[in-house]
Amino acid sequence: MQDVIIIGGSFAGLTAAMQLGRARRKVTVLDTGLNRNRYAENAHNIFGHDGAPPADLLGAARRQVAHYPTVELVGAGAVSISGEPDNFAVATTAGDTISGRRLILSYGIVDQFPDMAGFAECWGKTVIHCPFCHGYEVAGRPWALLYSSPMSLHGPMLYANWTDDITLILDGHEIIDEERHKLEKRRVRIYDGKLASISQQGGRIEGVTLDDGTSVELAALYAHPRNRPSADLHAQLGLDMQATPTGTMIAVGDMQATSRPGIYAAGDLAMAMHSVTFATNAGSLAAMGALQSMLV
Repeated sequence: MQDVIIIGGSFAGLTAAMQLGRARRKVTVLDTGLNRNRYAENAHNIFGHDGAPPADLLGAARRQVAHYPTVELVGAGAVSISGEPDNFAVATTAGDTISGRRLILSYGIVDQFPDMAGFAECWGKTVIHCPFCHGYEVAGRPWALLYSSPMSLHGPMLYANWTDDITLILDGHEIIDEERHKLEKRRVRIYDGKLASISQQGGRIEGVTLDDGTSVELAALYAHPRNRPSADLHAQLGLDMQATPTGTMIAVGDMQATSRPGIYAAGDLAMAMHSVTFATNAGSLAAMGALQSMLV
């Protein structure tokens, strides 16, 4: 019987595992190795590791976590979960069943790319979702934002920290005249057409073409595709969910507790704002929550 089973071994899951391992708790981490930011060449805003490739960070973290004898890293996913606090059972893709007292769900989310040549190739490099993560490297150059929701209207104001050459592609959506005038006063170019194609070389975007034939030269395209949890365990467990601007997340309370006792969630799966630093913070909180719940 493990103290905690962690499902998902990226930044949130490994942080939780390290904290619990240092508390000498018995932990199993299930990990498919498909971290969401594997498309990015570098990760930023990580104290002491700014610009490090995500794979390098995770590789170092796995080696450090493996140092703790009570933590086991398993290269497999979870198929199903049953049970209750102090007696959960997790069936794995390797055909094993692991028993544990507590669960931490940190299996992340999957971005749902549009069926468009060049989008996936550029994702995490020059088709990006966060200016704080990747904006510095393309600062002062032409940027465009692909409209996805009313939240997109706030993007151009934020992007002005990095560039004054900003285009908003409405992608067939409509915005009210008041919002259009606000953006135009900020010298934001607005195109109503739908994105038709992306021109790129080796993941470096060169420009886009709209369905009306308009071409726009770009150094970066900001996009916020829909996303979904990378597994359905939350649905099996009947956990409360919460809508985000681009998908759904597991609803959590204090110390990352979910709506079911003994189950905690962390990382992109349980927050609307996504970054490595937020994920590690949530992983630490989930570990503390699980640990404290076993002390009573």
